[in-house]
Amino acid sequence: MVQIITGSKGTGKTEILIDKINEVIQTTKGDVICIEQAPKLTYRLSYKVRLVDTGRFGIMDYDSFYGFISGMLASNYDISDIFVDGILRLAGRDYNKLGEVLDRLAKLTEKSTTTVVFTVSADDKDLPESVLKYKSK
Repeated sequence: MVQIITGSKGTGKTEILIDKINEVIQTTKGDVICIEQAPKLTYRLSYKVRLVDTGRFGIMDYDSFYGFISGMLASNYDISDIFVDGILRLAGRDYNKLGEVLDRLAKLTEKSTTTVVFTVSADDKDLPESVLKYKSK
């Protein structure tokens, strides 16, 4: 399953993400991953969460991001949740490409119990339907 949290910069998306992570970590029996561009959430999350700093891995676009996530899932079948803070900073502001990668990740995770949650720093009015269909209710 894929979900997004949207809003312009400074609207509290990261706080919502942190709350979701801390809620999930209390009940999951799987591994929880938090992906960010720079290690800024280190002291705000449980030690049980695996923090991944993408700056070390050369992710420059949505194709390399998809490969990165696919590799994580292929190497660890125990991942229950992946949280991505700031997908537009990681892979670019091409909203159509974002919609495509969300579709690919939804297909990748449809037969598993893995949930992938993203923060997207953009207003809903600026995002295409291919992205908005993944918005959390």
